[in-house]
Amino acid sequence: MRIELSGVVKDYRSGGHALPILTGIDLSVKSGEAIAVVGPSGSGKTTLLGLMAGLDYPTRGEVRLGDTLLSSLTEDGRARFRATHVGFVFQTFHLIESLSALENVRIPIELSPRMHLPSAEVRKRAAELLERVGLAHRMNHYPGQLSGGERQRVGLARAFVSEPSILFADEPTGNLDRKTGAKVGGLLGELNREHGTTMVLVTHDEALTDGVDRVFRMESGRLEEVA
Repeated sequence: MRIELSGVVKDYRSGGHALPILTGIDLSVKSGEAIAVVGPSGSGKTTLLGLMAGLDYPTRGEVRLGDTLLSSLTEDGRARFRATHVGFVFQTFHLIESLSALENVRIPIELSPRMHLPSAEVRKRAAELLERVGLAHRMNHYPGQLSGGERQRVGLARAFVSEPSILFADEPTGNLDRKTGAKVGGLLGELNREHGTTMVLVTHDEALTDGVDRVFRMESGRLEEVA
């Protein structure tokens, strides 16, 4: 699924004044393409990702995912769209502590409006992805029993289990040491290529950009492609 941003501006109000965060972003990502957005903290990377995912509205401009103009959807409509088409990988994992690794991975399928699968098939898919990320022996463990790298690998399995058209990854190695982060980043790239997903990766770690098609740098709310 393609991603199109046209003239996207995002301002926040502070003390009666508009504080510019993003200033006139134009971006086109082809279906199946993987891009990375790099830049320092506070440059607007996560704000941009949130607008692409429909978690917030731009002050001006348009965001389209496929043929869908996000601003034309209600809040519930955007939530249904994300549940149907979008996967997420977060810096802080966002696993449910009271559920096992297998149960956490099952969640996107069980919430997806387009996937109506028998429970046995849901379990099979979740178990296969946990095996793919090297956690077949940990699928019945709870997040508190897993290392940071293992938690993020559960997060990767969860992101891909519902076969999303688009994946948004926000600093996916930000809470990991360099060696573990490199392994998780490599696995993310492998899974994305295997599934043919359109991916937007936001990171401050430029070592993660090796496997993407294009790299963009965010500076002071402006986005420029890195030659």
